[in-house]
Amino acid sequence: MPPSLHLFTATDIRDRLPELGALLQACVHDGASIGFILPFDMAASQAFWTENVLPAVTRGVRLLLVAEVEGKLAGAVQLDWDTQPNQAHRAEVRKLLVAPALRRRGIARWLMQAVEAQARVLPRSLLTLDTRSGDHAEALYLSLGYRVAGSIPAYALAPAGDRLDATTILYKQLEQ
Repeated sequence: MPPSLHLFTATDIRDRLPELGALLQACVHDGASIGFILPFDMAASQAFWTENVLPAVTRGVRLLLVAEVEGKLAGAVQLDWDTQPNQAHRAEVRKLLVAPALRRRGIARWLMQAVEAQARVLPRSLLTLDTRSGDHAEALYLSLGYRVAGSIPAYALAPAGDRLDATTILYKQLEQ
């Protein structure tokens, strides 16, 4: 059974902050390379949602799409279209998260397909994203039709803080 998908408003973010914080913290502790390093506590996780995501959602330049399974937060993805005037055709996919216990059930694929549908409505015709090179997510993005633009070595500190990982930059032209 597919998860239920919801566009979260600013009120939803505030109301579900503990769950959003727990999702992000679980993903970071499971090794996800999504911008944070260990130690990563709940206060830092919730601060990301309130200080980064909430203001952008409130300004109407980012959306937060959430997947729920049996009423519990299972995953999330963001679409950021806060671009310069000459980039009004594109948006960036950010922070695809799936609860570690619920991975390999198609939740990430559903979230990505839904975020692409939302991008078409805006309308945005080009999506970009980056992911740790060689990560499981890279294979998912390629299977969804994203193309590799290139990679950057030693791009980001690994979550454990023990090495620098490369990143792969991907893009997808959306059909309208």
